[in-house]
Amino acid sequence: MQQENLPENEAKELITEKPAVQNEPEKYTSHLKKRKHHLRAVQTMFKNTSINHQQLSVMADNKAFIMITVNSIIISVAIGLFIGKFVNNPHMIWPTMLLLAVNIVTIIYSVLATRPTIQSGVFTRDEIEQKKVNLLFFGSYYKMSLEDYEYGMRQMMDDNEFLYGSFIKDIYSQGKVLGRKFRLLRIAYDIFMYGIAASVVGYILAVLL
Repeated sequence: MQQENLPENEAKELITEKPAVQNEPEKYTSHLKKRKHHLRAVQTMFKNTSINHQQLSVMADNKAFIMITVNSIIISVAIGLFIGKFVNNPHMIWPTMLLLAVNIVTIIYSVLATRPTIQSGVFTRDEIEQKKVNLLFFGSYYKMSLEDYEYGMRQMMDDNEFLYGSFIKDIYSQGKVLGRKFRLLRIAYDIFMYGIAASVVGYILAVLL
């Protein structure tokens, strides 16, 4: 009966306030769902990126292994076929030397592409406090004791900014390593491609001239 005696404008305010209070749990639940979805998306992004980098690293190592194997076979065949015939065919020396030089340089660059680069393996408490160390990469801690590494990991797990920053550093370092590998592999493939072509032309000229 008291509500009926309220002015019209106050009655409207009461009517409009009730749904807002009722919708607060729904808004909170919706916010939590969006937050969880965002976290899952970020975790999936880090996971997929890391897996892709690992697959690309294996691919690069396989390409380097192929180059090393092929050039090693060519060196063995060239030495077996031509070294003993240089006395009777001295004009074949220079293209053969060019071919061997191409093979050796290609092998060197292929080995450099697969050669690992290792860091100092030591970090300090100051680096942990400043969040500068990447504890997800073995090169940062392989010389440290278990107690020091556990301390750093617990600090990282308790700090979301440190944790996600470590993920970012790890992915970035993987990308830098991949960039170096594929750059050296490209040089090796270019040397092999143009070197083999030049050697074949050299052999043709040596036979004709």
